[in-house]
Amino acid sequence: MKMVMVTYNEAIDVDVMEVLNGCGLVNYTKITRVYGKGTTSGTHLGDQIWPGLNYILYVACDDTQAKQVVLGVTNLRKTLGKEGVKAFVMPLEQIT
Repeated sequence: MKMVMVTYNEAIDVDVMEVLNGCGLVNYTKITRVYGKGTTSGTHLGDQIWPGLNYILYVACDDTQAKQVVLGVTNLRKTLGKEGVKAFVMPLEQIT
């Protein structure tokens, strides 16, 4: 099992959710209104100087689905460029 964490610009929420749906994943945890700063995506603090915010999406899934999510995020990065989206894959040892 894996835990995939996807961090992304709020403006591309629909695109990220389409990736998730395309992988057949329906269970997730989404955290909205997240501040962040990225090398290519810039600073998002939700104020007048640094507008915009980020979202974080957590998905517990099997190894194959995790690879599909990463591939989908990789494709989004190619098509959307500076909008900012990254996937992080971590081992998931236990679900209780």
